[in-house]
Order: sequence, then structure tokens, then C-alpha cells
Amino acid sequence: MSVFTPVSERQLAAWLKNYSVGALTTLEPIAAGIENTNYFVTTSQGRYVLTLFERLAAAELPFYLELMAHLARHGIPCPAPIADLADRYLGSLNGKPAALVTRLGGASIENPSAADCSELGALLARMHLAGRSYGGYLENPRGPKWWRSAARELHPFLDPPGAALLEAELRFQSQRRFPDLPRGAVHADLFRDNALFDGGRITGVIDFYFAGVDCFVYDLAVCVNDWCLVDPGRDRRLDEARTLALLGAYRELRPPQRAERDAWPAMLRAAALRFWLSRLLDKHLPRAGELVKVHDPEHFRDILALRAAPGSRPPWAD
Repeated sequence: MSVFTPVSERQLAAWLKNYSVGALTTLEPIAAGIENTNYFVTTSQGRYVLTLFERLAAAELPFYLELMAHLARHGIPCPAPIADLADRYLGSLNGKPAALVTRLGGASIENPSAADCSELGALLARMHLAGRSYGGYLENPRGPKWWRSAARELHPFLDPPGAALLEAELRFQSQRRFPDLPRGAVHADLFRDNALFDGGRITGVIDFYFAGVDCFVYDLAVCVNDWCLVDPGRDRRLDEARTLALLGAYRELRPPQRAERDAWPAMLRAAALRFWLSRLLDKHLPRAGELVKVHDPEHFRDILALRAAPGSRPPWAD
């Protein structure tokens, strides 16, 4: 959500004439995140989020926008894309593909409790169930093929221990494929800052632009690696109470198969690998932007090392 492509109030006011959302009143850049340009937009008729897509091609975007529309129709609290007067979700602004979606209430939480993790687990299960009827298909864009490509780019920047850890993990993951696990549309980036809470309830799930089709248990692993740490700043081990709360609430609505339990340790490692690599790319091969927030890659290097340690036994809700 960094600002790479500036948009003036005058430019946006002209662009909004293609929509039936009223006149522009305020425009505010969003400085969090690292992938796209985002603004809060308020008009005389409502509150919205404007996204200009910096990396994704226009041809890829219908998968994400249609998925959000599908989930919103099924009661999932996610941003609903706004169609323009020609009934299109996707437009163009300042030379970039652009979309307008509803802005949801609530705020993210930095230190989730076990109850918060339970709320997230139930919501994730509902998303997975609702997504089963979505007809769009896009293989997870940050999956194994991307891992290998990113690793080649990053090799010159890694210290010897880091290079050894990366090589060992890629070898480990290459020996583990799970073609028979339940799959469908997954968020794949549902960190704490992508869930909005109000009064202990999730009021919004945002930032679907890393979504794709993958194993549901992988999506669970992404969440657990962020939501369920003992102390994100100092201790990246899994907190058992938070982990069991998240997984327990999930299984009440969508009971995982035994094969998903067996794949759980490898999926936690795969999720840590994916975000270690992306943070390394953002650090060492960044793009220029007005407001760019780069996250520390060492956080996920530590998580990967812990999940890959001999004898690691991550909690699982039976």
C-alpha cells in the first residue's frame, strides 16, 4: 500500500465521473504495505479505497476483483469492487490499472488474543467454504516456481548461513508435493494488518492481491505464522493457546483431513519461506516510491529456522 504513483485531487475528481459515487471530498494516501498505490477516498456518497496496481497486469486483475465480489456476495466482510458506468470493475488512472472498492470499518490489532485468533480461524474457514463456488482460477503467484526464481535473484545478497538455509529449504520443499490436499481460492496474505476488528469481531478482510488457488492448509499456515507467535518482536515460537484457538475455530466449520495434518509442518515452513523471500526482494531490489514501508526479512528468516529445526512439533488442533 505504498504510494508509487501520485494522484492529485483534480485527476481523481475527473476519473470519478466514470462512477456513480458522488463528488470527491477528500483524498488521503495510505503509507502501509509495499505492493500497490492506495488512497482512502471519501465522496459525497461514501468511503472507498482506490488502488493503482504497480506490478499486476490488467489481464491478471479480474481474478482478484471477481473473487472479492464473490466473497462479498456470500457474506464475507471484504471490500466490494465498485463497477463504473460501463459495468467494469477495472479502469485506468495515470497509466496504471485502477479499481475502486468499498472501505470497511474497524482497525487492525497488533497483539491478538486467543479469542481474536479464534475469530480469525472461523472467518478463514468461512472464506474457504465460500470460495469453493468461485469459478476463477489463478495458481498461487508466490508458489514454488516463484520461490526458485526469487532465490536466484537474491543469491548475491545472502550471507553463507542464509544461503545454506535457503538452499536446504528449497531442497526440502521440492521433495514434498501435496497434489491431493483440498484446494481452492486462498487469501495467502492474511496478516494481522489485513484484518479489521471492532468490538472483538472481524469487520473486514482486506488486500486480496496475493490471492490465488492453493492448499487451504497453506493459507492456515500463513495466518498462524503471523497471528500466533509468542512475541512477534522477540520470540517467534508458536504460542500454543493462540494456535489451538485459531485452528480449533477453523475445524469447527471446515474439519481438515488427516493428510492436511500430516502436511502441516511443511506448510508452516513453506509459508515462512515465501515471506522471507519477498521481504528480501523488497530490501535488496526495491522499487522507487514516494512512501515505501519495507519489512524486516530477518523476522521470517528466524521463523523459517525455528519451523525447520530438528524436533520441531507445531501444535495442531485435534
